[in-house]
Amino acid sequence: MYHLTALVTCLAILFYFFAGIQVSKARVEFGIKVPATSGHPDFERVFRVQMNTLEWMPIFLPSLWLFAIYISDPYAALLGLIWIAGRILYLTGYSQAAAKRGRGFAVQALAAIILWAGALGAILWRLIDAI
Repeated sequence: MYHLTALVTCLAILFYFFAGIQVSKARVEFGIKVPATSGHPDFERVFRVQMNTLEWMPIFLPSLWLFAIYISDPYAALLGLIWIAGRILYLTGYSQAAAKRGRGFAVQALAAIILWAGALGAILWRLIDAI
């Protein structure tokens, strides 16, 4: 079973939900009416955190699960936690200034790349081994 990966998946979804709440709060704080997505730089940065997280979820989640299935549930979960930590760094940095988003972006991107490359390598290894 993949209990640790399932738990990390729930935590990633919780983080995305939290980012959505931050956007709702920023809309009220900066007077940005739905469906507008621009108007105040501070709002736009909070909005971009949520959107960037959404853009990474289809890369992260399948890679996380494939890594767990083909390599290891605990290692997938650990890399997933690193991805979430990177997203938190991204949120805190980008919320302060656009120039402060790089470290968090790099952490989460590296974790996602390791998950994807590891899963791909393990899948190819098994395919080649089956021949």
